[in-house]
Amino acid sequence: MTNTINDLNADSEVYKTLLESTKAIPWKIDWSTMKFSYIGPQIESLLGWSPASWQTANDWIERMHPDDRERVSSFCIAQSKAGVDHEADYRALTKDNRAVWIRDVVHVVRNENGEVDSLIGFMFDIGERKKAEEKLMRLQKELEELSYRDGLTGVFNRRMFDSVLEAEWANAQYNRQPLSLILLDIDYFKQYNDHYGHIQGDDCLKLIGKTLSAAGTRTRDFFARFGGEEFVLVLPETDEKAALVVAERCRELIFKAQISHEKSQVNPYITVSIGIGTITPTQQDKSLAFIKKVDKRLYQAKKNGRNCIVEAN
Repeated sequence: MTNTINDLNADSEVYKTLLESTKAIPWKIDWSTMKFSYIGPQIESLLGWSPASWQTANDWIERMHPDDRERVSSFCIAQSKAGVDHEADYRALTKDNRAVWIRDVVHVVRNENGEVDSLIGFMFDIGERKKAEEKLMRLQKELEELSYRDGLTGVFNRRMFDSVLEAEWANAQYNRQPLSLILLDIDYFKQYNDHYGHIQGDDCLKLIGKTLSAAGTRTRDFFARFGGEEFVLVLPETDEKAALVVAERCRELIFKAQISHEKSQVNPYITVSIGIGTITPTQQDKSLAFIKKVDKRLYQAKKNGRNCIVEAN
């Protein structure tokens, strides 16, 4: 019997040594008293709080970031009451009030009657993992943003235009508000490229994109490259009269830029032709049909001699 007891004590010491040599921090809480019966000494090197200072579950809750406290404690208590093993990520507060990301993995121990007896868990420092995740999320966001940007001009592209128009179209339908669209085309741009070369042609497109970005003055006014030498403005909650003001502003901005165009047949400087459309869409209206209608007006502006604006008939 003595040898058996000694063996058990030896085994316990081995298990304890193994637990306390890992990076994971073991702990145990008695369910009836909600007191810690054990927490690994590693907790002090990670958070600065001595093992002896972890008395009750309330210490665990109070040493959690205020923004995580209610969410995590409510979840863990509910899962524990239900006897369900669970895990939670949260920011633990160090003794000097820094935040450290922790993953708590919890096993619910039941007694012979099936009632919750205790909670046994491991705390893992996932700070480096969270940093890597946040970096990856930033990169993904940057890549996503790049996918919505025109590679040459840096303004939004056709893909973003499609998304914005879809959202603003639905909003205009729901609120029964007018939605205006302006399509612009650089006059005689092929001749510009042929005369000045494609490198200068690209520079011209960049300058036009930068110049017209200032045409919409409200937060929701949207500007994008539609394709080739065409650009587009989406103007939510904008009637025909207000849309015409923006279109005239576009022509004025281009004129002030004074981009030389020796091969233009209408002006010694770059000009644009513009088509405008305004609609308060119903459920029967389709955005693609509206775009085509505005595009026809842009084409009509070209037929009318270019360097002009065509509105609704």
